[in-house]
Amino acid sequence: MMDYVRFGSTGMQVSRLCFGSMSFGKPTELRPWTLGLDDARTMFRAAWDGGINFFDTANVYSEGTSEEITGQVLWDIAPRDEIVLATKVCSPMKPGPNGRGLSRKAILHEIDQSLKRLGTDYVDLYQIHRADPLTPFEETMDALNEVVRAGKARYIGASSMYAWQFLKYQQAAERIGGAKFVSMQDQVNLIYREEEREMLPLCRHDGIAVMPWSPLASGRLARPWGEETERTRTDKRMVGTYGDSRTVDRTVVEVVQTVAEARGVPMAQVAMAWVLQVPGVTAPIIGVSRPGHVTDARASLDLTLTPEEIALLEAPYRPRPVSGF
Repeated sequence: MMDYVRFGSTGMQVSRLCFGSMSFGKPTELRPWTLGLDDARTMFRAAWDGGINFFDTANVYSEGTSEEITGQVLWDIAPRDEIVLATKVCSPMKPGPNGRGLSRKAILHEIDQSLKRLGTDYVDLYQIHRADPLTPFEETMDALNEVVRAGKARYIGASSMYAWQFLKYQQAAERIGGAKFVSMQDQVNLIYREEEREMLPLCRHDGIAVMPWSPLASGRLARPWGEETERTRTDKRMVGTYGDSRTVDRTVVEVVQTVAEARGVPMAQVAMAWVLQVPGVTAPIIGVSRPGHVTDARASLDLTLTPEEIALLEAPYRPRPVSGF
């Protein structure tokens, strides 16, 4: 059965896995491998039937068409009040001035556009996709507070940034007496563990929910080293993040394969089980392009790694440059 947990310090309950919608929408130059509406219906249904009630997307995914597909599919399979729906704002949505960022103008415009595409009056979680160095922290938090007070979002959250930036946003919210971030969506997997230094301890201390993105390192941890897919060949963002052919990365993948073979389970289950056991992790975001991905993710909930296996999986890791910001 699916496990449900409190979302950080809030009273909201979410499934232990979050379904990521980045795989769906109009193919673009950045993501030519995305899937359309018919495939989305199958995958969303598999997630919902498997007990997942938490779905995440972003305005920028496939130029807004990911939100459109998410809205079209979700309201056909589940009542609105049973779904926890999250989206994001910050990334470029149009060329020219005010087409991106976290200004008051951008946020108040983009929330309305997202709600329209999603076909709903509110999102449960509205997240800033990254920090915006050009907009004052107070301006961003005041605009997000207005979104919450207007009933267009139940909670607000953030995604990959430096811990000091996250704290500056939280302090700004305190100064204006507004809503604070309740969640952090950052990069956590066996190949990239830099968030264990500052962000994860901060979130544990402050009761912030953690939604790791790319728990399988865009699939690199889900298959033997060197095995390719259409996405590994065409996803420019993935190549930039995980295209490194470092010897240590190969070693990590090979250790995941060794543990998986010893357990008689797919590599994806081992890699996901490791993320799930990281202290403070609330709900990893699973990327799905076929129903089997949902099956593997759900099975990982029942896979308890031994201390010896965890030590073996973690041993090869070496510090790497910060990425994903």
